[in-house]
Amino acid sequence: MLEHWGVEFTVVPADVDETPRAGEEPGCLVRRLAVTKAVTVGTNHPQNIIVAADTAVAYGRTVLGKPRDPHEAASMLQMLSGNRHEVYTGVGVWRDSTGRGLVQVDVAHVTFRTLEPWEIEAYVSTGEPMDKAGAYAVQGGAGAFVESYEGNLDTVIGLSGDVLKRLLTKFYGD
Repeated sequence: MLEHWGVEFTVVPADVDETPRAGEEPGCLVRRLAVTKAVTVGTNHPQNIIVAADTAVAYGRTVLGKPRDPHEAASMLQMLSGNRHEVYTGVGVWRDSTGRGLVQVDVAHVTFRTLEPWEIEAYVSTGEPMDKAGAYAVQGGAGAFVESYEGNLDTVIGLSGDVLKRLLTKFYGD
C-alpha cells in the first residue's frame, strides 16, 4: 500500500507483549497495541513518522489472537466456521521527536461459510494461520472461507488505507 502511494518506508518489528489485559475489549486492545508498537519503535527512530497497526478477531466475547500451535489454529477456525465475527484494526501514527501521535480503530464484520474439517486441516497445514489474528489471512488461502463481509476489507487484512490516509493527512495538516 505504501509502495503504491510512493512512500519510502522501512519495516521495523516492535517487540511488545500482545497479551490482552483482563476484561479488555478488542477495540481497546488494538488501540493500545498500535500505540505501544508505534512508541516502542519511535524511541529508536525519533525523527521518523512511525506507522503501527494491530489486529484482533473477536467472536462474541472471545478475542482470538495469534494461535500458539496448529491445534489452537484449527480450534479457532472451527469456532468461526459458519459464523459472523468482528475484526478490529488499530492504526497509530507517531513521531517521537515531537511527542505527537494519532490513533484510530476500525471494525469490519466477516461471515465464514461452514468449513469442512478437511478444509481446516489443509489450511492449517500450510502454516499461514500461525502468525495471524484469528488464525486466518483473508488475503491468502482463507479468502475462500468468507461468505460475506461488511466494512473495509483492508481492516480485515490488517491495515486500512482509508484510516491511514486520514491519520497522515491530519498529522501533516495540524
